[in-house]
Amino acid sequence: MNPPQRQEKMRWGIANIYASYNNTVIHITDITGSETIAIASGGQMVKSDRMESSPTTAMAVANKVAETAKEKGITGIHVKIRAPGGHNGPMTPGPGAQAAVRALARRGLRIGLIEDVTPHPHGGCRKKGGKRGRRV
Repeated sequence: MNPPQRQEKMRWGIANIYASYNNTVIHITDITGSETIAIASGGQMVKSDRMESSPTTAMAVANKVAETAKEKGITGIHVKIRAPGGHNGPMTPGPGAQAAVRALARRGLRIGLIEDVTPHPHGGCRKKGGKRGRRV
């Protein structure tokens, strides 16, 4: 009779992905969110500004942080995707968000929850554009 297999304990982290139309930043923390494990942005990967938000760059950023996280013992991550939001920013994440999540999964990190943490205004300041709105 074989001895019972010892199951490896999962170590969870949180991947905060900020995806705007100008850049993609991935920040992996421990499960409490207080200690940084890995952080990288699109600007560290490419030379030209216009490439910072592209899906290809987001994949490279995700590969970099995934390697660092795996070295430090993280085996699974909960993903929080954030767009600029607020009262004037776009509420939809940039093109790098989906590519980053896919690349993290391909690197062997188990994906737990995926949630949208874009800040939404509750009244607050008046939107720009004047009384009659933006005239195109």
